[in-house]
Amino acid sequence: MIRVSDSIHLAWRAITAHRLRSFLTLLGIAVGIAAVILLTSIGEGIHRFVLSEFTQFGTNLINVAPGKVKTSGPNPTGIPSSVRPLTLDDARALGRLPHVKGITAVVWGNTEIKANGRLRRSIVYGESADMPNVYRMKVSSGQFLPADETESARAFVVLGAKLKTELFGAESALGARISIGNFQFRVIGVMEPKGQFLGIDLDDSAYIPTARALELFNRDGLMTIDLSYEEGIPASRISALVTATLKSRHGREDFTITTQEDMLRTLSNILDVLTMAVGALGSISLLVGGVGIVTIMTIAVTERTSEIGLLVALGAPRRTILGLFLGEAVALSAIGGLVGLALGIGLAQLIHLFVPALPVHTPVAFVVIAELIAMGIGLLAGVLPARRAARLDPVEALRAE
Repeated sequence: MIRVSDSIHLAWRAITAHRLRSFLTLLGIAVGIAAVILLTSIGEGIHRFVLSEFTQFGTNLINVAPGKVKTSGPNPTGIPSSVRPLTLDDARALGRLPHVKGITAVVWGNTEIKANGRLRRSIVYGESADMPNVYRMKVSSGQFLPADETESARAFVVLGAKLKTELFGAESALGARISIGNFQFRVIGVMEPKGQFLGIDLDDSAYIPTARALELFNRDGLMTIDLSYEEGIPASRISALVTATLKSRHGREDFTITTQEDMLRTLSNILDVLTMAVGALGSISLLVGGVGIVTIMTIAVTERTSEIGLLVALGAPRRTILGLFLGEAVALSAIGGLVGLALGIGLAQLIHLFVPALPVHTPVAFVVIAELIAMGIGLLAGVLPARRAARLDPVEALRAE
């Protein structure tokens, strides 16, 4: 009976006896694991980045947009069928619903802003007084828009951090008069930096009362109504309340409701598929590495036929021979897996270093799974050669040159 320590010694000696061959074999596994780790790290990084972009405003959000997209008739078009816009009265009605914490009626457009002898074209948002609470945004100096009666809202404006710097530099903007389009506004606040959202610079924006924005952009209705609701309340319950309220006001369901919860779930599913798809592409290299192990182990059995015959003649059970060759295959793939992990994580971090905008993230679970997959491939690839070695006739094996 061969001791475990002797089996390990024999397997290690077999690997080191042909260093170049062993290196090329484990290199195939290493390249495959590196490809899987690199691609899945990029996929997972993008996954986290996109979800963080959408959750920076909170997760308890519901968006209501005018128009109901539906398909009907012999030539479906999917064109919104609504003819009635959302109004400020609709927004006020939704704000009175139970469990609703805040609501903002939104209109936006791009226009020229003049102040302090400077001219800049930026996005101007019409918002309600609850906007900072709904979107988790904060005022850096001054205050946000007051809760005036919407139809008589005063001509106040709150500037984004970047827009304030572009127009006023280091000077205080509070109390200054600025022109937005053909209207005059007084600055009452400056927002804290928020950064970008899917390529839109939120800091290069101005915020005015919704009623003023409707007048500025000559619109009859709102673009969206966004509301936040209490923690622990199902989004479906709030969505049902919103639907019932607007249907009673409009007479039909001529609006579209999107919950942040549903959107995040859909996004997460799509990004999970993306991560698995890029991981599957990298796995092709692993299959190549597995074929390499089968080839090398088959050659090893042929070269070591007499050695196998001697071990069997000395009383080594066939399961020991089987375990010896399987151990070699698993050892090769495990070492190759470790090299691949180091290579893949290193390349991922190197890419992130040179391209900071490209997010990469390598979860520990991915590392463990990748190493287990490498060892599993070694085990599967070594089965046929190991079985062939274990079934050799000892007499015929000893006669082999």
